[in-house]
Order: sequence, then C-alpha cells, then structure tokens
Amino acid sequence: MSVSNTDSTEIRIAGIARDSIVDGEGIRLTVFTQGCPRRCPGCHNPDTQPMDGGRITTVDAVLQDLDANPLLTGLTLSGGEPFLQPAALLPLARAAHERGLDVWSYTGYTLEELRAQKSPAVDALLDELDVLVDGDYREEERDLTLHFRGSRNQRVIDLAATRATGRLTLLYTDE
Repeated sequence: MSVSNTDSTEIRIAGIARDSIVDGEGIRLTVFTQGCPRRCPGCHNPDTQPMDGGRITTVDAVLQDLDANPLLTGLTLSGGEPFLQPAALLPLARAAHERGLDVWSYTGYTLEELRAQKSPAVDALLDELDVLVDGDYREEERDLTLHFRGSRNQRVIDLAATRATGRLTLLYTDE
C-alpha cells in the first residue's frame, strides 16, 4: 500500500525500531515517543523521558517506514509516554489498522487512570488499540520471564476482547 502523503500530523519521537520482536507479538514497527513525566527508577528507555528531547516527525513519515517492510504484523506505540500525544498517534493507529496490522501500546498509566482522564483523544486512541500494556515499571517487581512486560504489576490487556465482553481481559496472565 502506498503512502497518501496527506497526514502531516506531528509526533515528537525518540526513535523507531523498524523490525522489533520484543515490543509485542510478531514483527513490529515500534515508535518510541518522546517525553514521560513518570521517571520510573530503572526505566528501560530513560533517554525518552525529557519532554523537549527527540525529534519531530509526521504520521506520513512513520507510515513510509511502515509501508517499507511487508513482513510487519503490527505497530507498537511505546515511550516515553504515548498517551501524552494521543491525538497525534490516533491517525497512525488508524492507518496501521487500514493496512491490516494490529496496534499495541505501552503506557506507564493503568487503563483505569487513562479512562478517568475523560479525554476524548485518550479514549479515541484506546478505542483504536488491540493491546495495551499498562502500569509503571517497578524494579522491585522486575521479572524477565514475563511476556512483553518488565515487572509483575504491568498487565497485557486484550482491549479488543475487553471491549467485546465488557470485562477486563488479559492476553497473558502471570506465568
């Protein structure tokens, strides 16, 4: 699928991993957003924390990366904190779905905290996600045996199933 070059929505990013196998199931394009106020001790991506770091790119530029790899199975929004830029990331998530890819996001917030914000942009991005890995990283709960998360307090939430059933559904439970 070719890029339409019609979405110049700006996103502040720290970088992009073009063929990640650790940021969700399958082969993924991972967008590391820039900026995070949480400052979790032991953060896996401390360079993404400063709000004014990274660089500005556009949805179209990221879509060019997405379209360049026909082996991709999904898009992952990571950080920093993606939910600081929900309106900018929403068209990217929608475009990934239009391409038949699934969309995951990591956040230091819990799903409950995100919903409590009552932000239309946050809610719209949540509605577009297939999987949400939520919760702050906690060194004292670090566990390298967990699927797609670093500490036991974090959850891998199947948002599609959660929306369908009305009940919180985890993709992976504690192993």
